[in-house]
Amino acid sequence: MKRIFVLTAIVVLAGFSFQSCSKDETEAAVVDQELLVANAQIDVSNEMDFDLGLDVASEQDTYSSRNGVSSARTFPSCATISVENGTLGQFPITFAVDFGTGCLHNGILRSGIIRITFDDYLINFGSHMTITRSNYYVNGRKIEGTVVYQNQTTNAEVPKWSRTVTDGKLTTLTGSVFTFSGTRIVQQIEGVGTLTLGDNVYEVLSGNHTVTRPNGTSLTVTVVTPLIKKYACTYISQGQLNLQGALLDGILDYGDNTCDNLATYTHSNGVVYNVSL
Repeated sequence: MKRIFVLTAIVVLAGFSFQSCSKDETEAAVVDQELLVANAQIDVSNEMDFDLGLDVASEQDTYSSRNGVSSARTFPSCATISVENGTLGQFPITFAVDFGTGCLHNGILRSGIIRITFDDYLINFGSHMTITRSNYYVNGRKIEGTVVYQNQTTNAEVPKWSRTVTDGKLTTLTGSVFTFSGTRIVQQIEGVGTLTLGDNVYEVLSGNHTVTRPNGTSLTVTVVTPLIKKYACTYISQGQLNLQGALLDGILDYGDNTCDNLATYTHSNGVVYNVSL
């Protein structure tokens, strides 16, 4: 979340390169490539939407000044934002971020609408940020589902949220449909004391999610070493996920906190595969 996350990866055009020691292992990697790519694309979309929600939350009282102006890394100048339901400064309130028929930003093409609903300020304990998608596409892939962040902060110096994904669905360029759901715990570990988002760093502490193929086979992804996601970096830069599926049984490692698109998958038999997203 390189990327696969919340923590979400982060590019949607994912390409995988595997190196193995036997024909059988190579074939296994090829068979699971579609599922791995789908999982990466799902994490990418979730992470981008979280960044977008943070952007809206940080300036929701003055959101209109950003229309047509790219004032933050995650808010594209080609998107528009409006209050769909509610009144500024009051809760609940729903913002609609409209990417139109095609909005290219940071190399990622998006279209459709993301709705972000707040029932309180995101920094307040117990508050919720709910993200939904309407005819929403990322690089041609349709993303559906609802993501709810609930503030669980007990230490004012370490903001923390649970993230729950329900009714998730990814439709690929070829028409394959993958469903997904799950919960993770995310906390902010850097940038709490500043007003800008650029120095924020988030850590995915724990959690798991499931991605299901069109034929019913599934991949279960569990956080085993906290994932590091820098707001200023598109990719997850550190941490490990345990991947369990019909042909997958191993660890996906995001590396040494370098901002790049590289990861490695180590199968239970010790064979290491290089993964490029």
